[in-house]
Order: sequence, then structure tokens, then C-alpha cells
Amino acid sequence: MLDHLLVDIIAAIRKSFDEALLQRQAVEERFQVDVFLGDVSWETSYSLPGEEQPPRVRADLSIDWPTWSQTAYRSWSIGEPRDELPEMLVEVALRIQRLSGPPAPGSVTGVLPPESPTLAGEPLVRSSITVEQVHEEAAPLLLGELAGEGWPPVRWAVEATYEGSVSFDEATLEDPSRVRPVVDTLTRWVASTLVQLADLPLDFLPPDPDDT
Repeated sequence: MLDHLLVDIIAAIRKSFDEALLQRQAVEERFQVDVFLGDVSWETSYSLPGEEQPPRVRADLSIDWPTWSQTAYRSWSIGEPRDELPEMLVEVALRIQRLSGPPAPGSVTGVLPPESPTLAGEPLVRSSITVEQVHEEAAPLLLGELAGEGWPPVRWAVEATYEGSVSFDEATLEDPSRVRPVVDTLTRWVASTLVQLADLPLDFLPPDPDDT
């Protein structure tokens, strides 16, 4: 059963990111329920306003509401004894894509802190930085072309993943609007980091018409 608290959290995130003028990537949004374990998750993506498609920089946000959190919230709501209060798991992936070559060492990590600002007592911690090199399948070569020519350019991407959790005290459970300052802190950090990543002196490939 989906409790209203998660709906309030999703609504607060959407409103905060929209007010920050970040652009939601609607096709990337997903709401999923694990029918075997009961976990609920919501995923969404945002980019800077005015970016071409696909955007050069993007933030992928994932919120997980585990079964034990729902059980703890239900116990609290009906006054049953409980061992712990519910929490949501948060993951933010900050991504630079459409790069025409590998970034210089330190050029990206310099604007990616080891952790986010504090969110309800705990920050999100950077768990990994991944560099991707994507080779797409080549179109058929024209007669007379030399071997190796005609291949599409290699695409590079860099992604940093931050993970953590947000715990809810009883005051927030009683008044879900109290989660808004936490969401606003997350929004400001994501928006600021996306701007810094977009300002890096990196070379990008033009948008692929097939990706728009």
C-alpha cells in the first residue's frame, strides 16, 4: 500500500526542482513497485534549462521507500510500538555526456565534492565516479573508403554517484511539509553542481538526431 508520505515527498521534489528552473526529462521518469519485496521506488531526471537533447549535463534522482519504512510508518500512524522511524534512501547521479574525448584527470573531480550538504543530519556520500566510452555500430562503408573510416565518433561520459538516506522524525511524520527545507537543500546543491559541470572547458559532440 502506497502511503501519502511518499506522495508528499515526490510532490515536494518536483515543486522544488521546477522552482529552481531545472528542466525535467519526462521520458526518464519511472515509478516502480517490487511485487515480491514490496519496495517502492521513484526515479526522475533533470537538466539545466535550454539544453539541447540529450543534454550535456544531467542529474538522475532515485528515491527508494523500502518495505520496512512503510511498516514503521504504518506502526507509527496507528500508535503501535516501533523500534525505529522510517527513512527513504536517496541516490543522485550527476552525469556529463556527449563528450568528444576523455576528460583530463582532475577537471571533473574538482567540482564533485566527496559528499553533499547535510540532509536531515546526514549528507549523501560520493560512492563512485565512472568514465564511459561508447562505441556505436558503424553504418555500412561506401565503396572505396579506407578501412576504419566512416565510423561514428566515440562518445564519452562521466558519472558520479552519491548515496545516502533521509530519516524522518516524529515532527516530520506529523507534518510532511517539514521535509521541504531538506528538499530545497538538495535542489540547490544539484543545480549548483550542474552549472559548474556545464561550465567546464570540455568538448562536446553535437546532439544526435536519433536521440531527440
